Amino acid sequence: MRQVVLDTETTGLEPELGHRVIEIGCVEIIGRRLTGHSFHTYINPERDIDEGAIEVHGLTREKLSTEPRFAEVADGFLDFIKGAEVIIHNAPFDVGFLDYEFSRLPESPGSMAQWCEITDSLTFARRRHPGQRNSLDALCRRYDIDNSQRTLHGALLDAEILAEVYLAMTGGQTALSLDSASQQAEVADAAAIRRLPADRQRLRVLRASAAEREEHQQLLQVMEKAGGVAPLWRSLDARGDGSLPEG
Repeated sequence: MRQVVLDTETTGLEPELGHRVIEIGCVEIIGRRLTGHSFHTYINPERDIDEGAIEVHGLTREKLSTEPRFAEVADGFLDFIKGAEVIIHNAPFDVGFLDYEFSRLPESPGSMAQWCEITDSLTFARRRHPGQRNSLDALCRRYDIDNSQRTLHGALLDAEILAEVYLAMTGGQTALSLDSASQQAEVADAAAIRRLPADRQRLRVLRASAAEREEHQQLLQVMEKAGGVAPLWRSLDARGDGSLPEG
């Protein structure tokens, strides 16, 4: 399935109080690889932005005054997420805001759930790491993912980072450098390593020589003298005289 990793920035915390989406960032994953295809837009909220929110993302009403309104970007956004599995960290927050924006449109397209499958990466992280911090920054530290550029929250940057985190959490590969030929060679090598002989009776069995068995007994004696207890090996010796069985 095509996957889209999504993040938003908003004017505040509650759409019920009229707060709006001011930035949307999405990156695409196909075959567990980042494709480089993305969707990103700033949005004019036509309202003031809470001071606490500005401290998080640095976006002000003045900066956004010339950006398009949500109604102008809605179709492009829906085209990008349509039919995909959309991965969001703390999905109820972002989905709640986006559904609110859809409800404000003259012809509402309905809810996000009608356009895509929604996966909450925060819920996944909590199941994988119970009792631990599972913020995006905490997960970056846990999976050794560079988030040094994240001095302020930004929807596209956070979506890119979350994509790396999600693929790491689910055991995936994020590199884009392997071409199809090298991938096929890698698969062939792995198959060769796993392959076992069809007739295992032909495997050569090497048994200990008389000299090696004598050295083994000397080692057991040293261990017994040092520990004051007979080594466990003696109790497993099928012959009972401390020598290795030959067969």
